[in-house]
Amino acid sequence: MPKMKTKSGAKKRFTLTGTGKIKRKHAYKSHILTKKTTKRKRALTHHTTVADSDLNNIRLCLGMK
Repeated sequence: MPKMKTKSGAKKRFTLTGTGKIKRKHAYKSHILTKKTTKRKRALTHHTTVADSDLNNIRLCLGMK
């Protein structure tokens, strides 16, 4: 059986932490920033971990079982 291919969109968006969790960036930080408050933009800067409900789908996209 051939190897599973990684989805290239997922490989650009997610990284693995040392403990095996998956790290992601916050959404809504790419454009139309003038109407967003500084506090809101600053909060969206930081990374966070993927929710448990999305974990299985993202693992499949990354080629992990």
